[in-house]
Amino acid sequence: MYFFNQRLLKRLAAALVAGVSLAVAAQPAAQAPTAPAAAPPVRVALVESLSGAFANTGEAVFRNLVWATERVNARGGVKLAGGNRPLVIERYDSKGQNEEALAALRSAIDDGVRIIAQGNSSAIAAVLIDAINKHNEREPSKRVLFLNYSAVDPILTNEKCSYWHFRFDAHADMRMAALMDVLKDDKALKSIYLIGQDYSFGQAVLREARKQLGAQRPDVHIVGDELHALGRVKDFIPYAIKIKSSGAQAVLTGNWGNDLTLLIKAAKEVGFEGKFYTFYGNALGVPAALGDAGVGKVIAVADWFPNSPSAQSEAFYQSFRQRFPKPQDDYVHMRMQLMMEALAQSIEKAGATDSLAVAAQLERASVLFTSHKGTMRAADHQFQQPLLVAVMDRQGTPGVKFDVEGSGYGFRVIKAIAPERAEQSHSCKMVRP
Repeated sequence: MYFFNQRLLKRLAAALVAGVSLAVAAQPAAQAPTAPAAAPPVRVALVESLSGAFANTGEAVFRNLVWATERVNARGGVKLAGGNRPLVIERYDSKGQNEEALAALRSAIDDGVRIIAQGNSSAIAAVLIDAINKHNEREPSKRVLFLNYSAVDPILTNEKCSYWHFRFDAHADMRMAALMDVLKDDKALKSIYLIGQDYSFGQAVLREARKQLGAQRPDVHIVGDELHALGRVKDFIPYAIKIKSSGAQAVLTGNWGNDLTLLIKAAKEVGFEGKFYTFYGNALGVPAALGDAGVGKVIAVADWFPNSPSAQSEAFYQSFRQRFPKPQDDYVHMRMQLMMEALAQSIEKAGATDSLAVAAQLERASVLFTSHKGTMRAADHQFQQPLLVAVMDRQGTPGVKFDVEGSGYGFRVIKAIAPERAEQSHSCKMVRP
């Protein structure tokens, strides 16, 4: 009996010990003190052509925006009461198509992104504005902002203006007026050929070209006026032959990306020797394609050029080239830097990342960066800034310290237009929340 009791006691003791061990194991382990979690980033969705015919333009934008965020983050990020927050750019490929862009927008919103950036295509910008307007009305707790750095159809800040859309590039009519400031003084010019991409922006460019030529140079004969499919023409030789055969002394075009590069190459191949008045002739292969044939003949308009006469501007450009040293990556946009600076400034002034609060600050943003100043006009959300016109020349000639994409050719500024001169009236009737 004693033996039995001893065995029973041992079993009961073992069971008790096991129970205590299990109970202890079931308790949560003591947690060592941890540092506070890093503040979540402020995310910006880049909805852009990152594949297809215009992938090079989308990648150029991505480099610019990444560089701008790196600069903001290097100084601590966006300063908010709950802690500084870094800016990050997230990529969404639109493939240059409206439906793909809308799908990318939906994906970005589903991913929790509330700031959208897009610009390469006014047609895509227009459908994004409509979609964002509808989304913001349906889901006010998930409102989205649209930052536009390059879509320059004037309608976007006129008839289609939106409280949620902010354009940081000069629109097509503003750019055309700047070009005309130079063209009107070209007294030798008597004939011109107009050519553009067949969509809203290309149509707007040619429409405004006809209007301003009629007003300022009625003596210049328009010997050609045509549109071509956007991003689908692989061989521009037939167009170049028509241009040369027309007897045109100059071509005026708003073409961009490969549509401009291929047009320029074709013109050179057929021996066209006239001038090119362009919106975007200062990069993405154009100077290299023309070589000496483009010296003194390619005119471009922009908000900034690498050879802008300013020590601060020079330092800005050199720092970009240090960050992206490959010649093919040499395409920097001042307006994209100003856009990201304006965003950071507006979030800080709003004291929050809420879209409504940030929009209220963005529409009155004023930014000074490397001696370049721009101000958002609240009435239509069209950014106001200086515009420059420049002409292609050999690197090393006066005013051309820097070349483009390692080509040996750069752009010399020949006309500076102050913001108050570049500014134009608008027909926007802003609907405010």
